[in-house]
Amino acid sequence: MVVVSKKASPTWSDVRTTLLHFDRAGLLGLVQDLYTASKDNQAFLHARLGLGHDQLQPFKAIISNWICPDVMKGQPVSVSIAKKAISDYKKAIGRPEGMVELSIFYCEEALGFLESCNMEDESYFAALIRMYGRSLELISSLPPAERAKYLERLDKLRSRARNVGWGVEEELNGLWYAAAPGEHQAE
Repeated sequence: MVVVSKKASPTWSDVRTTLLHFDRAGLLGLVQDLYTASKDNQAFLHARLGLGHDQLQPFKAIISNWICPDVMKGQPVSVSIAKKAISDYKKAIGRPEGMVELSIFYCEEALGFLESCNMEDESYFAALIRMYGRSLELISSLPPAERAKYLERLDKLRSRARNVGWGVEEELNGLWYAAAPGEHQAE
């Protein structure tokens, strides 16, 4: 069904109004077409519907591809696409433990990339520092019993940052101690 709109750009309200005229088969067909249209749509639906053994894997693959690319093959870095994977997961299902896992995974991949190649991109470093801070915020929203394994991973990242330069280690340490000084062990 094609509806000609007088508006320059359709809105969710326009889409919703049109969808109200779909029967069950038509709506399922539309979802199937969206599913087959892109891997991002598939990952979204798998996460939203709780399908598959590892619903985070497609989001992790996107993060890894864009934050830790194979530079020998000329693959580009894109902080924004990597961060969008986390945002897409949040829209799809947004479970707190999944958000924490993806944000820490982002930091681990970014530090791995920095350890393996010489990169001097201030915006990349700033994005890593912001994501580390975001990870600490997200962890604080988890029940106390679930925090330890994630805090341990973030603590290890602080140690690995020694080799990066650009003040990254100092920034991560500052975020670490500012987040909950009584909760963290002394170095």
